[in-house]
Amino acid sequence: MYDNPFSCGAEAGFVEGLHCVVKSLNSPLWDVLVWLLVGIGLFFTIGSGFAQVRLFGRSIKTMLGSRQGHDGQGITAFQAFATGLASRVGVGNIAGVAIAISLGGAGAVFWMWLIALIGMCSALAESSLAQLFKIKDPVTGKFRGGPAYYIEQGLGQKWLGVVFAVALIVCFGFVYQSIQSNTITQALQSAVGCTGASDACQGDWQIYKHVVGAMLVIMTAPIIFGGIARVSKIAEIIVPVMAFIYLLVAAFIIITNVANVPAVIGLIFQKAFTFEAAGGGLFGSLISQAMMLGIKRGLYSNEAGQGSAPNAAAAASVKHPVEQGVIQMLGVFVDTIIVCSCTAFVILLAMPDSATDLTGVQITQKALEMHVGGWGQHFLAVMLFMFAFSTIIGNYAYAESNMQFLKNHPAVIVVFRLLVLGFVYFGAVTKVEVVWDMGDLTMGTMAIINLMAIVLLSKYVFALVQDYTKQLKAGSQEPVFRLDEHDVMKDKVKSGIW
Repeated sequence: MYDNPFSCGAEAGFVEGLHCVVKSLNSPLWDVLVWLLVGIGLFFTIGSGFAQVRLFGRSIKTMLGSRQGHDGQGITAFQAFATGLASRVGVGNIAGVAIAISLGGAGAVFWMWLIALIGMCSALAESSLAQLFKIKDPVTGKFRGGPAYYIEQGLGQKWLGVVFAVALIVCFGFVYQSIQSNTITQALQSAVGCTGASDACQGDWQIYKHVVGAMLVIMTAPIIFGGIARVSKIAEIIVPVMAFIYLLVAAFIIITNVANVPAVIGLIFQKAFTFEAAGGGLFGSLISQAMMLGIKRGLYSNEAGQGSAPNAAAAASVKHPVEQGVIQMLGVFVDTIIVCSCTAFVILLAMPDSATDLTGVQITQKALEMHVGGWGQHFLAVMLFMFAFSTIIGNYAYAESNMQFLKNHPAVIVVFRLLVLGFVYFGAVTKVEVVWDMGDLTMGTMAIINLMAIVLLSKYVFALVQDYTKQLKAGSQEPVFRLDEHDVMKDKVKSGIW
């Protein structure tokens, strides 16, 4: 629709013009990123000896045994896992899956699965690097790190670390916050039955959504002003509860429709390879609509290779960098293979014909209503609120670490937190299409920077995985990383932590 960012039309309003430019930039960016995600994911899969298979059992065992930290210098490994899931398990699992299916068909689910399985090793790589190059905050004495930090130390390119940090702050601190609050507004609007074109209904909702935005700001403020330590404690409580409740209802729906499950699985695989070009450009004509939507929404949901989860992973206190790497690898599996799949089956088992006029989360709400009755609308509205709200605070944890990388000054952090709250409010009252496309643009930008960085630092990743695996094979129940034994890393890691 938009081929040139400079041909959007002078008559368009600010929001429409911005949307036009964003969509024009997204097309070539994602043409390249789709292939990078798959290629680099395969690179780390092969280079690590299919770690997502070999170390899968270990990742579960490590996650379950990581409720306590080893010292007071960081959050526990489980809190880092929960904070990562707080950001991962959210709108992408419900609204994102619905968007992918509505625009790309059932085949998009296959590509979400594939990008998650491949991306598990990308998540292992980036989170292990975040642990290796983490630093101790001079003010709080707590650990912090992430891609900006390993780009600066590992590659010696602080300017690129700054670019990444800015991209992540815009993406997770501002744009993604808007996506979460936007979806909460949509869910509540659908739950109260105000999705029609009635002037009275729409007029009332124009007032209500401002109230929703204000309430979200009031709820979010005391948590994010407590920093990542408070975020991790809240996430540790909220995430397991909300995930269990949602999966329980989804499992009930799947079990009661078990006779139709084989047909849905067959449809997913059949449509995955039904070609309909996603667009023009250098690679766009070679990518199917299902593939493009599945990978975009899959990356948005599980964040593998995106450079976001490592910011939480770096804050954990562990004895070996790969210990947190395998935990974050498991987070990708839980997010997409389990939670996203549940949403996909709920939608595809219902096949709601009336969903053509609905967008995003409203499609999932309609599907739930067809399965369990009217209470499904209200149930998902509540679950969406929990999912999206936990993601708001999880996203903030990522952005805070990068703001500290740029300027770790109390006044700057306060201003930043106020801006985050402003975008939470903005998302509640703006149009969904603009918000989602801005998310694609900022996500794509930071993902490309991070993917290039982890490839350039891959020798450290493979050395870490080899050391971790060697200790496991030697019978160690809890591998310990000793920097002095690795000459290849001594010159780069200067933190004194390892």
